[in-house]
Amino acid sequence: MVDAGEDGFRAWVALRRDPLRRTVYLMCGDWYLADDVVQDAMTRLFAVWERVARRGDPEAYTRRIAVNLLIDHNRRPARRELPREALPEPPQPEPADDRRAALSGALDEVPPRQRATLVLRFWEGYSVEETASIMNCSTGTVKSNTSKGLANLKTILSDHDAGQPATMRDGT
Repeated sequence: MVDAGEDGFRAWVALRRDPLRRTVYLMCGDWYLADDVVQDAMTRLFAVWERVARRGDPEAYTRRIAVNLLIDHNRRPARRELPREALPEPPQPEPADDRRAALSGALDEVPPRQRATLVLRFWEGYSVEETASIMNCSTGTVKSNTSKGLANLKTILSDHDAGQPATMRDGT
């Protein structure tokens, strides 16, 4: 039976820390990660030391903690990043896209509710029902605003291409 006090914990850690670290290293292949996992395992073990020490075998309990910590570590998405020697080139800004600018300008000319409907439906990708919920209106209103907004957008874009002032249909 192991001493259930803090002195017993210190003595047990002094005796078992290095063998546990080697075992964890064999599981993960990284000494720094092994150190972190063992440290976390010992911290968690200390919180329940009296109960575990009374049962007589803290070794198995600590190994279980270490294995769970390693599994948890590997599940975290940030841990799946692979270090590189050189940073990748930063993304280059896209050259000015005349179509994008024309579309953005044309969208500014569409009436506000139609514009909101078009943005929610086609830019944000919401369904008709989701858009209706966001805009606090019926699905029929969303469908109507979508149809009218697309027609207005088409008219505005074709008028801009022809160099004529835009004429909107039903500016609701």
